[in-house]
Amino acid sequence: MFYRENGQFKTNYKSDQQIFAVKQDRIAIIALIAFAFIGVPLLADEYLFRAILVPFLILALAAIGVNILVGYCGQISLGSGAFMAVGAYMAYNVFMRVEDMPLIVALLSGGFFAMLAGIIFGIPSLRVKGLYLAVATLAAQFFFDWLFVRVPWFTLDNPAGIAAVSNLSVFGWQIATPMDKYLFVLGFVVVFALLAKNLVRGPIGREWMAIRDMDVAASVIGIRPMYAKLTAFAVSSFIIGVAGALWAFVHLGSWEPLSFDINRSFQLLFIVIIGGLGSIMGCFFGAAFIVITPIVLNQLLPWIGRLFGVEISTAMVGHAEFMILGTLIVWFLIKEPHGLAKYWSMARHKLRLWPFPH
Repeated sequence: MFYRENGQFKTNYKSDQQIFAVKQDRIAIIALIAFAFIGVPLLADEYLFRAILVPFLILALAAIGVNILVGYCGQISLGSGAFMAVGAYMAYNVFMRVEDMPLIVALLSGGFFAMLAGIIFGIPSLRVKGLYLAVATLAAQFFFDWLFVRVPWFTLDNPAGIAAVSNLSVFGWQIATPMDKYLFVLGFVVVFALLAKNLVRGPIGREWMAIRDMDVAASVIGIRPMYAKLTAFAVSSFIIGVAGALWAFVHLGSWEPLSFDINRSFQLLFIVIIGGLGSIMGCFFGAAFIVITPIVLNQLLPWIGRLFGVEISTAMVGHAEFMILGTLIVWFLIKEPHGLAKYWSMARHKLRLWPFPH
């Protein structure tokens, strides 16, 4: 089909090169998923599963939810940790209070209740934006922190205020070992990542991006700002709620409200900034960076100190982690706002042309 642009007739059909690039991307994604399901369990040990891979996958899933709201729709949110908490505690209550409740249904119900909470706290986005919207979502964080501490119903009247689950199973499969937990979480992440990728490429995704770029112009061309913003809050909160339920059930096993405090909200926002706003793949890059960097610094800084005859304490290492991460976040915001995903895109483009310059 032809259309006119700047006095010239152009076609919207994809070129052979574009079609080949899309096929390459699909093959790479299928190969990566196959390696994650087959290759990683054969190569990784128990520590890698428990300390790196499972947290990385769950944080990447939560970051996808944050990126839909912040990166694709342009709505600033500082309450992601609260929606993770809603998903965790409501999934816990559904799982414990309803007899013979399937684990997957309980986890998805946590996402459903988080979605309702996201819609309620997303209503101010219809009137305010920017810093004011950030403060409104920050109110959600403080409200749910207070709610889960003060109302014992959410922890089944546990006097210690701690929720705990054990003996998880799905269709007779006991999710007990770190590898089982990794495979179980990986299944959720793959499904939700593919769904999110299709959503942002579809009509609703284009509406989100139009609202992000210029909401007044979007409303002029027929896009409903209320519908677009609330659907972004709903989808984002649902994914974050499922990630919160997975974090509580699979990664922690027992938890308290401090597991989902404001630091968790900032962590997810940093993952999106470092990985790349408006990029599903960037969520994985950012989550890997946030999970791996503290472990590397814990090993690297004391070794550097010993080289120079300086004893670096554990507390100093912890402070250095915050300083280095803060510096890197500022650097990404100034030098490359699109984050690690931009570097990945540039490298992928160069690999397609290599070894030929044209």
